[in-house]
Amino acid sequence: MTDLLPPDQARERLDTVLLAPDPTEGLWELCDSGVAGRIVPELPALRLEQDPIHRHKDVLAHTIAVVSKTAPDLTLRMAALFHDIGKPATRSFEHGGVTFRHHEAVGAKMTKKRLRALEYDVPMVKDVAELVRLSGRFKGYGDGWSDAAVRRYAREAGPLLGLLNQLVRSDCTTRNRAKEQKLHRLIDELETRIVDLAREEAEKAVRPQLDGRAVMERYGVSGGPAIGQALKFLLSIKKDEGDLPTDELETRLDAWWSENGPDAA
Repeated sequence: MTDLLPPDQARERLDTVLLAPDPTEGLWELCDSGVAGRIVPELPALRLEQDPIHRHKDVLAHTIAVVSKTAPDLTLRMAALFHDIGKPATRSFEHGGVTFRHHEAVGAKMTKKRLRALEYDVPMVKDVAELVRLSGRFKGYGDGWSDAAVRRYAREAGPLLGLLNQLVRSDCTTRNRAKEQKLHRLIDELETRIVDLAREEAEKAVRPQLDGRAVMERYGVSGGPAIGQALKFLLSIKKDEGDLPTDELETRLDAWWSENGPDAA
């Protein structure tokens, strides 16, 4: 068994390579020299694994290509390095050809274990492992996602959403330019939908300072179109001016009601 480098030396070597403007040469040097096996022993195993999706590459070549397409952010590049780390452990021939079912979940656990052994800080370990776990979530979006599915994707990613989408973009290493452009269009569409849905939810979350029951009790009515209009009036005040002193708001509502209520002339 190859002796591992001490954690501080391993981290320094790995960080230096990953944060290079183009980490391609450095990653291949680590792998070809055998040093990668003394830092991340799971990495050299990817060289032997052929990926049926990226037919022109073994998983190691694909992984290095993905890392090299990402921005020089350590969390993002570390996630790219580990995103397929679970494939050798999940390889199966039971479903009509080779598959790697649930490799993201398995890979996330492997990532967490390896980064802890390298003594990275807790937030780094947590974020990288979570990005690995979520790295396959985008699959299937092109088949049609409901708004609920889009919200779930954004909710699961949380503050890592931007990095996750960058990782998904970089994970496309196909030589087919049209296929790559289609993927990027789909991610653009997803990001737009996430923003639009968040805006809609924010708007729905805004409520008038007085609710319908308070308005009905104040004017002794049981409902009707005027109540809805009064709530719209109150909501416009809330959006434009925020919360007002209750007595001031009620005075303005009284003036509006006298002109627009059911008994207005």
